[in-house]
Amino acid sequence: MNENSKEKQDKKPEIVKAVDSLRPVIEDIAVSLYKNPETGLNEYFASEKLTGILKENGFSVEAGVADLPTAFVARVGANRPNIAFMAEYDALPGIGHGCGHNLMAAVAVAAGIAMSRVCPPEECGASWTVLGTPAEETVGGKVIMVEKGVFKDVDAAFIAHPGQTNSVGGGVYWASHPLEITFHGRTSHAGGNPEAGINALDACVHAYIAIRNLRNHLKDSVRIAGIITHGGHAQNIVPDVAQMRFTLRSTDWRYLENVVIPKVKQAAEGAAQMVGCTVDFRHHEMLFRETLEYPVLKRICAQNFAYVGAEVPPPDPSYAGGGVTDVGSVTWVVPAIQIGFSATSARGHSVEFAESTVTPRGIDAAVMAAKVLALSAYDIVAEPHLLEEAKAHLRERLST
Repeated sequence: MNENSKEKQDKKPEIVKAVDSLRPVIEDIAVSLYKNPETGLNEYFASEKLTGILKENGFSVEAGVADLPTAFVARVGANRPNIAFMAEYDALPGIGHGCGHNLMAAVAVAAGIAMSRVCPPEECGASWTVLGTPAEETVGGKVIMVEKGVFKDVDAAFIAHPGQTNSVGGGVYWASHPLEITFHGRTSHAGGNPEAGINALDACVHAYIAIRNLRNHLKDSVRIAGIITHGGHAQNIVPDVAQMRFTLRSTDWRYLENVVIPKVKQAAEGAAQMVGCTVDFRHHEMLFRETLEYPVLKRICAQNFAYVGAEVPPPDPSYAGGGVTDVGSVTWVVPAIQIGFSATSARGHSVEFAESTVTPRGIDAAVMAAKVLALSAYDIVAEPHLLEEAKAHLRERLST
């Protein structure tokens, strides 16, 4: 694509108009998914709805990628760079789309279609992809898709999440690798001959206290919280099995894996040895890496918020974060960014939030977010040095 700045600016109004023309599609997706909420890996209606629209608009679709039945790759073109827009579409049990994934799906589809119309691959030399990424709220579909190589031919990825404010990242998404710890002892009569038993619950309680006290020996950027999920069957039986689960989080996935988790296991092993139990460990959820921020992508997205007349307030310096998203894993394999867009004043993961996604304000916000993503994707294709800057940042972070 010609890098002449005037030509680039001449294309931007066309992109804005293309997204505006897709408002009915955005509203149709948002309302249809709102009325048919599906939990992670059960999003069959959503997946078929989205792929059907994309096929109608010239995208080739591969369904069931990464051994996930509701994941898909929809693409126009075979050139590089290949720019992806990521769609989420799983709902929350009992609440529906209280995280706004119906809007996220609509934004991704609209951005992809708009770019395929304004900048077709045969003219701009780039490919446009919409990735259907299921189960963000549960198993983390993007984590699995990363591990299965779905992103290996993607050069950059964009996604937009609804909320209360516009944002271009902020470093608030942490790494997480939850751990299940199970202690095995021996039963006996708790009143008649407790000394004949090996109390797994005692080991579990000692370990719980020791693990919680690890906070004194770790960086401040760590979260350790847990619950005892099983402590025995009856009070007059020495428990032979006790189990707990911990959420283990850090702003640095390598520190989490190399320091935090080994210390947690060491504390549990010490408690088990003290009581005479054995102990097993199992990661009952996958490793979610923290979101790697790309200054160049943040700058581009902020400029395009301004281009469409939207304000991005400065991040709150007092907010340390602690949330988790599977987008983080994507950012460690390709340059990627998750922007936020102001769609509601309702609190997240609530019925009120779900209802707000199909209001005029919610739809307007999704249209605006689709413009920001499409314009930002255009920037990195029109000016290849921007994409190279993002890739260089990733290489630098992976080498440190």
